[in-house]
Amino acid sequence: MNPTIHAAVSQLGPGPLTEEAVQRHLAPLFSRVLSGDRIYLANHSLGRPLDTMADDVREAITLWETKLGDAWDEWLAEREAFRARIAGLLKAPRTDCIVPKTSAGQGLRAVLNALPGRPRVLSTRGEFDSIDLILKQYASLGRIALSWAEPDAEGHFSAEKIASHLRGQIDLVVVSQVMFETSQVVGPLDQLADACHATGAQLLVDAYHAIGVLPVDVSAMHVDFMIGGSYKYLRGGPGAAFLYLSPRALDGSLRPLDTGWFAREDFFAFQRSETPLLKPGGDAFLEATPPVLSWYQARSGQQFTLAVGVERLREYGLRQLQRFRQYLADFGIHSTGGGHSHGAFLTVRHPQADRLAVQLKERNIITDARGSHLRLCPDCLTRDEEMRAAAAALAEIL
Repeated sequence: MNPTIHAAVSQLGPGPLTEEAVQRHLAPLFSRVLSGDRIYLANHSLGRPLDTMADDVREAITLWETKLGDAWDEWLAEREAFRARIAGLLKAPRTDCIVPKTSAGQGLRAVLNALPGRPRVLSTRGEFDSIDLILKQYASLGRIALSWAEPDAEGHFSAEKIASHLRGQIDLVVVSQVMFETSQVVGPLDQLADACHATGAQLLVDAYHAIGVLPVDVSAMHVDFMIGGSYKYLRGGPGAAFLYLSPRALDGSLRPLDTGWFAREDFFAFQRSETPLLKPGGDAFLEATPPVLSWYQARSGQQFTLAVGVERLREYGLRQLQRFRQYLADFGIHSTGGGHSHGAFLTVRHPQADRLAVQLKERNIITDARGSHLRLCPDCLTRDEEMRAAAAALAEIL
């Protein structure tokens, strides 16, 4: 644990977070990104980094400059630390269940490519663009047979409705834990997983909008695979993603096609055999020469989240969202979210949501839009006065 992060979190003391305590003890960890006057409500998109992130990346570069090829000892130790931190956030039973990837999409492709034959895949119409595109591309090339679960009249998805499509005719279900467009929490996923297993299917969960803001327990959820990354709520930027494989998927029956020399038993020995000799467990899903800087880049955000605690951050985040929703309501603006059935952001439906985001940006308020949903996401660093100002600005624009 970074001593600066540890000291700051220790100063918080026990009990729920308060704005006064966060601004006094945690905000100084983010002095660089907080130095401007913008109101940042796009934490659901790109999370704000800690100051020490740059120092962590510099550490990796210094190893390169001073040790050259011998830097791999420290670099690979950081890879294992990255895996251990993600395992802790997911409550994964083993560290090797976590396979570093550069994107969630890369993790999805690794699973699709490891499934035998032409797998029958069921997904929803609410998946993120990258996941949606990958599935459609595989289907268009005849690599998978693809079917869809549609939303209800309100645009929501339920585990029960998704499970109704199984009937023993699906091999893999792909679904988000939190929908990227609406912030809806889909569940209960343990029941969906059980329904999948009862019909011979497996469940892959996209947790990108859950990890760091919702307690995630892969064992309790009974999932077979999970994908996600550090770009958003873990404050780790692009390139630091992961694939989780359950111990059931690591019994040797699933053989990776996406692999590389770092998955070999002794990859620095440079000895070849006619039969591929891969490491056991999740290490067999490691690939070619990895982008080592991403593990350092993601370190501080993961440490921060683990130190403060996801449950504590979630409780504080819900209180923020409920206040923000009331500030919007005071101006007659209806928003959705702020409860346990939604993730970390509010949405305001508007036929020109993208225009609203542009006009807010002109007022130095950073948001974004997906379809007809304007997305508004404070994080623990967001001050109450910033949410009030954003609500007033949106009201003026409307």
